[in-house]
Amino acid sequence: MAYQGRHIHVKRKSRGKIALEWTITIIAAIALGILIRIFVASLYVVPSASMEDTILVGDKVFAEKLSYRFSEPERGDVVIFIDPEDPERFLVKRCIALEGETVDLIDGEVYIDGELLEEEEYTLGKPTYQLTSKISFPYKVPEGKIWVMGDNRTNSSDSRVFGAIPLDSLVAQGLCVLWPISDWHSL
Repeated sequence: MAYQGRHIHVKRKSRGKIALEWTITIIAAIALGILIRIFVASLYVVPSASMEDTILVGDKVFAEKLSYRFSEPERGDVVIFIDPEDPERFLVKRCIALEGETVDLIDGEVYIDGELLEEEEYTLGKPTYQLTSKISFPYKVPEGKIWVMGDNRTNSSDSRVFGAIPLDSLVAQGLCVLWPISDWHSL
């Protein structure tokens, strides 16, 4: 049986149609990227030494934004929140105490509900002292708020200065230092 070939005609797209498809694809990718950055994850640059040696000045912290929409932070989380003293700025600190808990500072140590908080891993032994007379200790964290402090306790403006922060000021949970590569580590 002889092959009776059929001619298949491939319809070529016009240059205009190809350009339109690429334009739509690029716009969709940009829109998706913006939506992810707004609602899912983002990078935050650490502007101060308050989290050293865990996070260094200028490090870029990769943070996800979904956890705190559905649950509250846990003690030890690295949180990104709206600065209570400058709403145009974000701060990066560690969650130390949760709503209803009592924070006390005794001889450079942090106590939560009378129990010593083990922090050597991230404070590297730096003492924690009261920074202002505006906040008195023991301090009970009000409902709907958390107590945050920088890991660099001798150089951090934190809840010891501005008090507990509202849960609704939380914008993300820090997951890792992403940049520079030499500083990469999980938080």
